[in-house]
Parts: sequence; C-alpha cells; structure tokens
Amino acid sequence: MTETIGHIKSLLKNIDNVSDVRLSQWRKDSRLGVQTALQSWDKRYAKSQQQEQAFQGRFAFERHYWQQGITHIAGVDEVGRGPLAGPVIAAAVILPSDFHNVEVIDSKQVSAQKREALYELIIEQAVSIGVGVVDAAIIDDINIYQAARLAMTKAVKDLAPEPEVLLIDAMSLDVPMMQEALIKGDALSNSIGAASIVAKVTRDRLMSDYDLIYPGYGFASNAGYGTKDHLAGLEKLGVTPIHRRSFGPVREQL
Repeated sequence: MTETIGHIKSLLKNIDNVSDVRLSQWRKDSRLGVQTALQSWDKRYAKSQQQEQAFQGRFAFERHYWQQGITHIAGVDEVGRGPLAGPVIAAAVILPSDFHNVEVIDSKQVSAQKREALYELIIEQAVSIGVGVVDAAIIDDINIYQAARLAMTKAVKDLAPEPEVLLIDAMSLDVPMMQEALIKGDALSNSIGAASIVAKVTRDRLMSDYDLIYPGYGFASNAGYGTKDHLAGLEKLGVTPIHRRSFGPVREQL
C-alpha cells in the first residue's frame, strides 16, 4: 500500500539522520508533494548541521582545557552598562562537558521568549552559576566600567565549586585564576553565551519588578535604557533611587 503524502510528512518530522533508509526510498517517489516535503527536510537538516557545527566550534576554548583535565571552566559576562537606571548584573556559568543545546549563544541573538527557555535549561544543567549585582549608587561612585568588573568579580566568587579557568567577555579581573579575555566572547564561547543569557534574564526580571515599584518609566519594557517613554517619565516624574545620577539624561533632570 502506497504511503500517503501526509503520512510521509509526519514521519519526516521525526527523522534526524541523513542515512535513514526511508529517505532514499521516498526520493524515488514521483509525487510532487513527497519531493517538496523532502526538499524542506533537506533544508532543515542542513540548517541543523550548521547549528551543530557552530555549537561545537563555540566549545573550542573549553575543550582546550577539558583535554588537559581541567573541568571547572567558567564563562563570565555582564549586562546593563548602557541603561540610565538599574544595576549592572554579571553571571558566571560552569557548563558540564556533555552540555548540548545548539541555541545557547550571545543573549542578544535570541528572542526574549527563547532566552527565558534557555535560562531555565542552563539553571537546570549547569555545574554552577554565580551572579553579581552592582547597584546605581556604586556605579555613580566608581564608574560603569569598574562597576561591571566588580559585578563580574562578585559572580565568580559566587561560584561553587571554584572555577579553575575564566573565559571572560572582553575583560580581565583581579582574581587568582587563569583567565582569557575574549573579544565578543559571548558569541565565541558557549560558557560565556550561557552567562550572558543568565545575566540578561536576571536583570530583565529585576527591572520588571522595579516597574511595579516605580511605574511610569516603562522599566518592564525598556530595562532602564533611555527610550522615549523612559525619558518622558524622567521629565514628568523625576529621578528614582535606582537611576544613575552620573549618566547625562539623569544628571540633567537633577
């Protein structure tokens, strides 16, 4: 009995191996619907292979150390340098060597919904996660660059077990551990990418909470960045305790 096109399409959804014998059989099927379905499968498979290859490539730095018997390698990243309000938050993440999710990458490259899903997955599977928070008052006191370094240092110290090596996004820290500063590291290392996702989701959730405490600035949607609604709120309502007084638009309101 000839398989229906709909049945073949259904079966194709669960095939992830190019050597599956059914593929070669269906390629002999002259029906246009079957060939169209196979073309779609070929495109999905090629994309998945590219994602897998890129994912494995982003483990190159970690793999270098794993092969030496060094297991606790932490990726470190921060978010929140640019906003006018809220803290700068850093995360440090140690991933196991068998971690596998090809979608983990720089948080800016995935949607908010996907970040939330990946955050939960990272929390569940990571060997250890550390978070460091530096609030607006300290940012004003020591400047945003030093505040970002402080947040990263706090995140590293929050890890247990202690990391042996740090992979850091374009930064070096005053900690007694081997470290590599990688330019745009959140797109080069899965560990740093995971840290960027944890830091981003943590900060976005915090800013949503602040939106309830300080309504009228749009913190839930703008995360404290200087958007039109935020600047309008500043002009109408004034400066809150979480605003960075050393940042131009806030300083002007003062």
